[in-house]
Amino acid sequence: MLLEIRERRVGDVVILDLIGKITIGEGSVQLRDSVSRLLDQGSNRIILNLGGVTYVDSSGIGELVSRYTTTKNTGGRLKLLSLPKKIKDLLMITKLLTVFEIYEDEQVALESF
Repeated sequence: MLLEIRERRVGDVVILDLIGKITIGEGSVQLRDSVSRLLDQGSNRIILNLGGVTYVDSSGIGELVSRYTTTKNTGGRLKLLSLPKKIKDLLMITKLLTVFEIYEDEQVALESF
């Protein structure tokens, strides 16, 4: 299954619901393009909802870090929501868990802006 990205807006925050795999090739490209488009439109408060993500490879992790950095460099903030256990473990092993702001509750994530 490829990556499906559903976009929602709550006030000035954009939530991207990700469903499927973030892997080298199409999955990471879709994520990059979606976040880049939002930043180009001036939307720089972004939540990536990973609750529907079934797999992330090293390229996908790299893309998450890249999107986080790019968003931060534009004066924005990118936060992660609803990490599946496998992805949370992967971020812990790679010591990236402390880089991201991670939330389990969407309302709490929204209020953190």
